[in-house]
Amino acid sequence: MQRVSTKVRNSSITIETGRPLPTDLVLLERKGIGHPDTLADHLAEELSRAYSRYTLDRFGAVLHHNFDKLALLGGSCEVRYGAGRMTAPVKVLINGRAAYACGGEDIPVRELAEQAVLAFFQDRLPELASHLDLIFNITSNPSPGAVVTDEGGTDRSRWFAPRSVDDLRERHVLLANDTSLGTGWAPMAPFEQFAHALVNHLSGVSEFTQANPWCGSDVKLMGHFDGTKAEAVLCVPQKSAHVPNRAAYLANKKEVLAECARFAEQHLPGVEVTFLLNARDVPDKDELYLTYTGSSIESGDEGVVGRGNRVNGLITPLRPMNLEGASGKNPVYHVGKLYNLAATRLAQRLYEETGSYAEVHLVSATGQRLDQPWKVLVRLAAEDPEIEKVQAQVALALGGFPELTAELVHHGVRLS
Repeated sequence: MQRVSTKVRNSSITIETGRPLPTDLVLLERKGIGHPDTLADHLAEELSRAYSRYTLDRFGAVLHHNFDKLALLGGSCEVRYGAGRMTAPVKVLINGRAAYACGGEDIPVRELAEQAVLAFFQDRLPELASHLDLIFNITSNPSPGAVVTDEGGTDRSRWFAPRSVDDLRERHVLLANDTSLGTGWAPMAPFEQFAHALVNHLSGVSEFTQANPWCGSDVKLMGHFDGTKAEAVLCVPQKSAHVPNRAAYLANKKEVLAECARFAEQHLPGVEVTFLLNARDVPDKDELYLTYTGSSIESGDEGVVGRGNRVNGLITPLRPMNLEGASGKNPVYHVGKLYNLAATRLAQRLYEETGSYAEVHLVSATGQRLDQPWKVLVRLAAEDPEIEKVQAQVALALGGFPELTAELVHHGVRLS
């Protein structure tokens, strides 16, 4: 193993080469699109995107905001074979900060948030759309550091109350909002790719879910691969309106298992994969993963931003990862969002460049230039890569934050 220290754009870069390849042991988790934590992540992103687009259209800039502390508090539901109903609403705690005005023009923050929440649930869990209790805690309080003196307010005191877009310091130079880090690695192992795709297949729009309307979206997979065989504990809910009795539920479980086997044969040929489906079921007592909406958020479960999938869509304790909740953060200068996305994409490019495993860590220092991280750590399995090409890829990534912002705002990049 060799280590090279260098600089790119005034950032201190450490490049390790000849790192050992990751072993073929895999432990992972993926939460589907109806899981409460995924719902919280994706809703927070929708709020950020709606606010960003509005302020960009009205003022020519994305004004300061963050919705990355959003939470969903589970409701209550009565489920019967062939039917179901909500008995208490799901609480949506819209927690964060946003500028309510720019200059003399007000911004309808609450209205934007309410429209985004209702549209999101109408699309994702339509049975819940009329059973939501929205709780607003969106302030415009400045971050610590706005010291009051006789000379008047500081620039920081105007972060969430700008007199015009000229008060946005990022219009002049992009600075990191926090001391934090982003992590990325590539490539995914075949079993990791399989788990990611299978959960999407069962929880999103696919031929299987369209043909089987009883299939709910709160899918979760915990997987293990030891280099020879793979095992998965899988949770797939069923929607009660489409399940007339216990026998139908059990027959549907067999269909899910058959589909999993078919999917595994297609995506992991030659690998033995075993599945344990809805392990908590006790059919004789009618204790089943039967839901009204297709998600456990209907009945007591909760979802919080940052508790679910990482930016690459997986939870991988044997891989490098960090605990940043990327969703809902400001897409212009929040390092917890931008550095994780940039590190993941940079690792993929370095993998393609070197033909072997690549790992990237971007570390910021608050108030310093966004495109000049405090530390950049690149770890490569390649024995003798061209350092100049690695540096060039790093420089390209560090120069690409404005493009990342535009992509997040306009194209709806999915972060989990």
